[in-house]
Formats: sequence, C-alpha cells, structure tokens
Amino acid sequence: MGRSELRVGDQLPAKIFRVTRADLIRYAGASGDFNRIHWSDRFATKVGLPGVIAHGMYTMALAGRAVSEWLDDPAPAVDFGVRFTRPVVVPDDDEGAEVTIAAQVKAGPDDDHLVLDITATCGAEKVLGLARATVRR
Repeated sequence: MGRSELRVGDQLPAKIFRVTRADLIRYAGASGDFNRIHWSDRFATKVGLPGVIAHGMYTMALAGRAVSEWLDDPAPAVDFGVRFTRPVVVPDDDEGAEVTIAAQVKAGPDDDHLVLDITATCGAEKVLGLARATVRR
C-alpha cells in the first residue's frame, strides 16, 4: 500500500514482530545502550522489573518499521512520536515476546498530510501510548 492509497478511516493491517534476547543484544551493540535491565534477569528483577525488558527505543523503532512497511517507503514520516507506557518483557527462550503494531488513518493537519494513530501491544498490554506518525500524502 502506498501513501496515495491511504484514506481517512482506513485500519492498517497489524504487523507482528517477535523480539528475542538476541535482538536485544544486537540493539545494545548498535545503540551503545548496555544497561543490564536489557540482558540480566537477576539485575532487572533486583530493580523491580518483571524480567529483562526491551529497549524503549527498540520498541519505538518497531512502530517506525511498521509505518515504513505499510507505506512502502523507508522514510515516510515527517513527524513521529510515542510515549512509553509499559515495558516489553522478553523471556529467555527461543520464542521471545510478540509485539503487535496496528494503526488507523486520521485526517492530517492539512491537505498534504495524514496522521497514523498507532497502537502497539505486547500480549494484552499497551506498550506505547500517544503513538502517532504524520506522513505526506
């Protein structure tokens, strides 16, 4: 689906991303964020987390990837923002965690843009709030 095909009210198909501990290791290397909450269960639980959690920016990047895939464009957004509402807990197994990204097309700030209201969930938990991308038509 290209940008020109988007219509206000369209519900974009859900994109499902699997997040594993190996993904977190690769992201830590790329980002330089080696905080132990992203790789050590012992440390994560010691600081009150339910276990190792994905980097918030990694979760945000999954939403950005979904936008790029929906629009067949590697750089479709002119504005993109989220609030981190819940962490994505990544178990130490081969399955990891499943993050589902969906969106609805809303009217943009002008005739040249549309807004994608993005929903990101892991299990039954909403992991990103106020997630929106403004894209050129």
